[in-house]
Amino acid sequence: MFGEALRLVRSFHDVNQAELADALGISRSYLSEIESGKKVPSLDLLQKYSAHFSIPLSSLILFSENAGESPRDLKVKSMLGEKAIAILQWIEKKSLFKSAA
Repeated sequence: MFGEALRLVRSFHDVNQAELADALGISRSYLSEIESGKKVPSLDLLQKYSAHFSIPLSSLILFSENAGESPRDLKVKSMLGEKAIAILQWIEKKSLFKSAA
């Protein structure tokens, strides 16, 4: 479960929900819902989370694979995969444009 992976990272760093929620600019109840799997975090929030703990976003995603998968987890992974593909396509187009010039 993706939320469980996020909870474990927070717990490992000995940070309580209120402290992390404040650092991320969200409510403690929203963080609780994310960690329990009731809500799906946005890509922006995941980036803030990874920056706060100095963990690459890709590591959070890989870590979550070992914590189990729910339909919500699959949705987050799919969203992140689509974003990565879009970035790679943009880079490819930019490279092709430079080559043609």
